[in-house]
Amino acid sequence: MILARVIGEVVASQKHPSHSGMKLLRVQPENVQDTPPFGVSAAGLIALDAVGAGIGERVLVVLDGFAAMSAVERPLSPIDAAVVGVVDHADLA
Repeated sequence: MILARVIGEVVASQKHPSHSGMKLLRVQPENVQDTPPFGVSAAGLIALDAVGAGIGERVLVVLDGFAAMSAVERPLSPIDAAVVGVVDHADLA
Protein backbone atom coordinates (compact mmCIF):
# COMPACT_ATOMS: atom_id res chain seq x y z
CA MET A 1 0.00 0.00 0.00
CA ILE A 2 1.28 3.49 -0.83
CA LEU A 3 0.35 7.10 -0.15
CA ALA A 4 -0.57 9.12 -3.22
CA ARG A 5 -2.27 12.34 -4.31
CA VAL A 6 -5.14 12.28 -6.81
CA ILE A 7 -3.98 14.50 -9.68
CA GLY A 8 -6.69 13.83 -12.24
CA GLU A 9 -9.35 11.59 -13.70
CA VAL A 10 -9.07 9.36 -16.74
CA VAL A 11 -11.90 9.04 -19.25
CA ALA A 12 -11.87 5.92 -21.41
CA SER A 13 -14.42 5.53 -24.19
CA GLN A 14 -13.64 1.81 -24.31
CA LYS A 15 -12.50 -0.31 -21.40
CA HIS A 16 -12.78 -3.85 -20.08
CA PRO A 17 -16.43 -4.69 -19.26
CA SER A 18 -15.54 -5.36 -15.61
CA HIS A 19 -14.51 -1.69 -15.28
CA SER A 20 -17.94 -0.45 -16.34
CA GLY A 21 -19.29 2.18 -13.95
CA MET A 22 -15.94 2.55 -12.18
CA LYS A 23 -14.06 5.86 -11.95
CA LEU A 24 -10.42 5.83 -13.05
CA LEU A 25 -8.09 8.17 -11.16
CA ARG A 26 -4.60 9.39 -11.98
CA VAL A 27 -2.56 9.31 -8.76
CA GLN A 28 0.96 10.52 -7.95
CA PRO A 29 2.79 8.52 -5.25
CA GLU A 30 4.03 10.64 -2.32
CA ASN A 31 5.93 10.18 0.90
CA VAL A 32 4.65 11.42 4.27
CA GLN A 33 6.21 14.88 3.65
CA ASP A 34 3.95 15.48 0.58
CA THR A 35 6.79 15.07 -1.90
CA PRO A 36 7.21 12.44 -4.62
CA PRO A 37 9.43 9.55 -3.49
CA PHE A 38 12.81 9.18 -5.17
CA GLY A 39 12.60 7.54 -8.58
CA VAL A 40 8.85 8.00 -9.11
CA SER A 41 7.73 9.05 -12.57
CA ALA A 42 5.89 12.37 -12.91
CA ALA A 43 3.24 10.52 -14.92
CA GLY A 44 1.96 8.71 -11.81
CA LEU A 45 -0.36 5.71 -11.84
CA ILE A 46 -3.91 4.89 -12.92
CA ALA A 47 -6.09 3.32 -10.21
CA LEU A 48 -9.75 2.35 -9.96
CA ASP A 49 -11.57 4.31 -7.26
CA ALA A 50 -13.19 2.23 -4.51
CA VAL A 51 -13.96 5.09 -2.09
CA GLY A 52 -15.16 8.13 -4.05
CA ALA A 53 -11.91 10.12 -3.86
CA GLY A 54 -11.56 13.46 -5.62
CA ILE A 55 -8.83 15.51 -7.25
CA GLY A 56 -6.36 16.93 -4.74
CA GLU A 57 -7.09 14.38 -2.02
CA ARG A 58 -4.38 12.28 -0.41
CA VAL A 59 -5.24 8.59 -0.71
CA LEU A 60 -4.10 5.05 0.07
CA VAL A 61 -3.52 2.91 -3.01
CA VAL A 62 -3.07 -0.86 -3.17
CA LEU A 63 -0.78 -2.11 -5.94
CA ASP A 64 -1.53 -5.82 -5.66
CA GLY A 65 -3.95 -7.27 -8.19
CA PHE A 66 -5.90 -9.43 -5.73
CA ALA A 67 -6.22 -6.60 -3.19
CA ALA A 68 -7.31 -4.19 -5.95
CA MET A 69 -9.93 -6.64 -7.31
CA SER A 70 -11.25 -7.23 -3.80
CA ALA A 71 -11.42 -3.50 -3.00
CA VAL A 72 -13.62 -2.72 -6.01
CA GLU A 73 -15.56 -5.98 -5.68
CA ARG A 74 -14.72 -7.14 -9.21
CA PRO A 75 -13.23 -10.65 -8.88
CA LEU A 76 -11.12 -11.93 -11.76
CA SER A 77 -10.88 -8.43 -13.31
CA PRO A 78 -7.66 -7.08 -14.88
CA ILE A 79 -6.92 -4.54 -12.13
CA ASP A 80 -3.45 -3.68 -10.78
CA ALA A 81 -4.19 -0.65 -8.56
CA ALA A 82 -7.14 0.66 -6.56
CA VAL A 83 -7.73 3.64 -4.29
CA VAL A 84 -8.87 2.13 -0.98
CA GLY A 85 -8.87 5.07 1.43
CA VAL A 86 -8.79 8.85 1.81
CA VAL A 87 -6.10 10.07 4.23
CA ASP A 88 -7.19 12.70 6.74
CA HIS A 89 -3.86 13.04 8.53
CA ALA A 90 -0.44 11.33 8.54
CA ASP A 91 2.14 11.56 11.37
CA LEU A 92 5.87 10.92 11.11
CA ALA A 93 6.02 9.36 14.59
